[in-house]
Amino acid sequence: MDWTFIIKTGVSLLAILNPLGAIPLFLGLTKGMDATSRRKTGRSASFAVATVLVVAVWFGEDILEIFGVRIASFQIGGGVLALLMAIDMLQARLSPAKQTREEAREAGSRESVGVVPLGIPLLAGPGSISLAIVGAEQAPGMPEKIGLTVAVVLLGLITWAVLRAADPIGRVLGQTGINIITRLMGLVLAAIAIEFIATGMASLFPGLLG
Repeated sequence: MDWTFIIKTGVSLLAILNPLGAIPLFLGLTKGMDATSRRKTGRSASFAVATVLVVAVWFGEDILEIFGVRIASFQIGGGVLALLMAIDMLQARLSPAKQTREEAREAGSRESVGVVPLGIPLLAGPGSISLAIVGAEQAPGMPEKIGLTVAVVLLGLITWAVLRAADPIGRVLGQTGINIITRLMGLVLAAIAIEFIATGMASLFPGLLG
């Protein structure tokens, strides 16, 4: 079992999910809800995150094959997307890849926001799905792929725990604390994105990097 691979991929996904950074959005979308409804919304969002990423791990590569997309091309595309999201995170702002203004306005009118837009695409969006697919393709063997699946489920549980404690965490960290964590996650994600792009370029153009 390659634990280094599993931990590295898990940290990458945690950085792009950034559940702490989603706390202000969660509190805004659940404003006016009672405690029971808010917990139910957090649980739905976390379940959606785990489900989408597990599907990406096990079936993402098959979906790419249907459309004739090479994994190296997907690595570059996913890396560019992750880099753009990292740049937004470094500026402590929500990336348009996660939610546009129109989607934000529509979300405000939804009675149930747990799965959409909170779970998808605010948490499990194009960037995290891309990382999950590429990570699964790079898994050295079946034990690592199963380990990655377990890591994804754990990320869902972490997301649930963070959203469940959103009120006290938000009070302790404040917006400044959340922004600092978001920027640190953005820095990690930027480094990972560059690595993805370099790996994809090396696969598509073997002679380009030496």
